[in-house]
Amino acid sequence: MARVKPFKGVRPPKEIVERVESRPYDVLDSDEARAEAGDNAMSLYHIIKPEINFEPGTSEYDPKVYDEAARQFALFREKGWLRQDEKECYYIYAQTSCLPANGNLEKTQYGLVVCAHQDDYKTGVIKKHELTRRDKEEDRMKHVRVNDANIEPVFFAFPDNTVLNDIIMRYAATEPEYDFVAPIDGFGHKLWVVSDAKDIDAITEEFAKMPALYIADGHHRSAAAALVGAEKAAQNPDHTGDEEYNFFMAVAFQASQLTVLDYNRVVKDLNGLTSAEFLCRLSENFIVEEKGDTEFRPQHPHQFSLYLDGKWYALDAKDGIFNPADPIGVLDVDISSRLILQDILELGDLRSSQRIDFVGGLRGLGELKRRVDSGEMRAALALFPVSMQQIMDIADSGNIMPPKATWFEPKLRSGLVIHLLK
Repeated sequence: MARVKPFKGVRPPKEIVERVESRPYDVLDSDEARAEAGDNAMSLYHIIKPEINFEPGTSEYDPKVYDEAARQFALFREKGWLRQDEKECYYIYAQTSCLPANGNLEKTQYGLVVCAHQDDYKTGVIKKHELTRRDKEEDRMKHVRVNDANIEPVFFAFPDNTVLNDIIMRYAATEPEYDFVAPIDGFGHKLWVVSDAKDIDAITEEFAKMPALYIADGHHRSAAAALVGAEKAAQNPDHTGDEEYNFFMAVAFQASQLTVLDYNRVVKDLNGLTSAEFLCRLSENFIVEEKGDTEFRPQHPHQFSLYLDGKWYALDAKDGIFNPADPIGVLDVDISSRLILQDILELGDLRSSQRIDFVGGLRGLGELKRRVDSGEMRAALALFPVSMQQIMDIADSGNIMPPKATWFEPKLRSGLVIHLLK
């Protein structure tokens, strides 16, 4: 059963939260972070992208960059830009967005900010659906170590729960602690502090009834947090398993509220094929239908959208090219990887190939068209998004999804709450 606890969050005073909060460290590069931070000394980028405090071109993996993160974190606390709550609390975090997947209608999703136990990650109670890379784990481990804190949360999903939903909705009807609109994407963000003892106990008890939690986004942060927790346990001769370092911070949302967007592909070449030859090869496994120059989005699973030579095509998978009983083989990301990207284009390992790039669905089909029309890319492939239920089913089965299969929006804002490991 899932083990979570409240914690004494470290967070900005209400009046400066919009100067502190930021996008997550892994959705922008160093130059973008430097530009967004500008002359704002309170920007969290000074902690999560500390290379911006050095000359452009400084590696984010330079040892002095990690030291700078710790120096900045201490500075933020010294100046009062980040302050620790006096008692252990849970927090409710709401995001309001307008996304294409929702028909551009406004939608709000509510998450609980909790501390999850590292043992649950190691034993599989916290389930993953992606592989992690050791170099990225090591990077996040160093960041956690030097700060002795989880600066940014992991993104969890959990099965819908009436008791938790009732608690969340009761708080949502009150004045939030934070309420702002992020400048980059225009999404709204609110945060409430849950300090009532009865509500805290009820939240802890409801999570304890859950057989599993699911990592939606943040696999490397989860792995790094668990590894640092294990390191600290090994160094402590009096380790009990209840110490703060055994826990890491996550925002957990009810699965039905989450939106998974398409994660699309653009390729640099057709592996020596002409356009006509490429379309002919596609017709072996797909029904190919030209749609003209108007943007065409896949309408259902097993239908793909191809942009090539200024035209859009619908690709419908033929019967018999996948096994409906195979939880991985039935995924469109697997079908397209096997039958198009590998068999026809021979791209090799998609995690490292220089001939392919991936475009999150929030950018829209227009971004695919732009990159092909510019000559940077030769063709684009749009996929129908996977469902949250598919992600949970795959995690439950112990399988791993193919690379670049999921794109969640909106992203969590960083800097609203931080968890100390002490």
